[in-house]
Amino acid sequence: MSEPLIYELGGPGHQGAELPPLDVPDAEEAAGGELPGLPEGLLRKSPPLLPEVTEPEVVRHYTRLSEMNYAIDNGFYPLGSCTMKYNPKRNDAMAALPGFRDLHPLTPEAGAQGALELMARLEAALAEITGMARFSLQPVAGAQGEFTGLSIVRAYHESRGEERTRVIVPDSAHGTNPASAAMAGYQVVEVRSDARGGIDVEDLDRVLGPDVAALMLTNPNTLGLFDERTLEIARRVHEAGALLYYDGANLNAILGLARPGDMGFDIVHLNLHKTFSGPHGGGGPGSGPVGVAAGLERFLPRPLVVKEGDRYRLEWGDPDGLDRPAPESVGKVQAFWGNFAVAVRAYAYVLTLGAEGLRRVAETSVLNANYLMRRLARTFELPYDRPCMHEFVLSGERLKKETGVRVLDVAKRLLDYGLHPGSVYFPLIVEEALMIEPTETESLATLDAYAEALEAIAREAREEPQKLREAPFTTPVRRLDEVAAARRPVLRWSPAGERRA
Repeated sequence: MSEPLIYELGGPGHQGAELPPLDVPDAEEAAGGELPGLPEGLLRKSPPLLPEVTEPEVVRHYTRLSEMNYAIDNGFYPLGSCTMKYNPKRNDAMAALPGFRDLHPLTPEAGAQGALELMARLEAALAEITGMARFSLQPVAGAQGEFTGLSIVRAYHESRGEERTRVIVPDSAHGTNPASAAMAGYQVVEVRSDARGGIDVEDLDRVLGPDVAALMLTNPNTLGLFDERTLEIARRVHEAGALLYYDGANLNAILGLARPGDMGFDIVHLNLHKTFSGPHGGGGPGSGPVGVAAGLERFLPRPLVVKEGDRYRLEWGDPDGLDRPAPESVGKVQAFWGNFAVAVRAYAYVLTLGAEGLRRVAETSVLNANYLMRRLARTFELPYDRPCMHEFVLSGERLKKETGVRVLDVAKRLLDYGLHPGSVYFPLIVEEALMIEPTETESLATLDAYAEALEAIAREAREEPQKLREAPFTTPVRRLDEVAAARRPVLRWSPAGERRA
């Protein structure tokens, strides 16, 4: 039998072993006397019994655990829409510079001039890239950026004495869009997609009205398609007195090619942890800066970084000169000033690539996606048969009808090939959806290997369908009972080791 994948710390020969007494002071003595506030029953009377393990055993244990994780540093990661993409090590080095790394958020402005200058320069770069007037770096996730943007929508309409209660969201939208709108207190109204995957303008006319506060739009959308009628949509939204909100999750597809501000968008949020190379998910915190068009700056979260002479400072906008947000600002949305280390990485990325490099990011992401889409369209259905942008959505509906194999089975089988699957069953408007984002940094060889694996799996579905229904076979954890997990989730472990739902 092969060696187990995980070393159990404190295994046979260690558990329960008697340890020699340690010559260390007890808790009370170590604290210099009495420990106020700690009940007597919680104070340890003797050293804890810990497993006796060597340093190599500990290192091997955690190394083996880390090797079970799939990450962008060890494989192709084609999740659609919010993929962890290129995370240059140079960016990490910049964020680790002592002057940035060791700076406390409450450092006086005089001692934080470098950080404030970087924030001001990054805000200016993002404004130029998107066509916005000003940005706030405070939001620390795309979803928090959405909530901040919708708070600005509310503040804008209230400043005009208007009470608007509805936000329009496309049927292909990210799930955070309706969630953020609901959190902001709005009623969510859905607008349909047309036959080409864009917003159905006639249906938009049906749902627009004097009570609509905003339309939230991702462009290109979650189908990976650029909405060909964006200018017309913007005109209709503005004629109804509403604002047009840009979900910037897919901005990497249009960098240097088009700007949301030029399309008529009023508010933008960006995902620095996607488009601008910051680590995402388990790799690091997010960042969702919010930008606004001219005339909406007063509603941004405060403080903002401003330059006076050759110095930078935090400007709160309070008419009394106090360190509190201006009356029309939506206020602070995050402790301190945002995830600064992510901002450092983003600025390093912008400086490294420059305008031409950012444009090549978009061009390459679009090229890679269209290449892979056309190749895989021979194996899976293509619901919207037109050029895509940075990602595309296939359908396994025909495969399911012919073999009984679902897209979920295909995704599980990909794990046996050592590959991460794309997103499945999203957007909801595509049956048996498989969304793939190749990204702008992968080689032709990698794209071909991924296509070959999916083609091979499709052949397996016709020859050995049961094999796919039982996959994966090579992963540390086999297929889970998803129905049981949904009905009886194990949310935590009790101290006694009993499972509690």
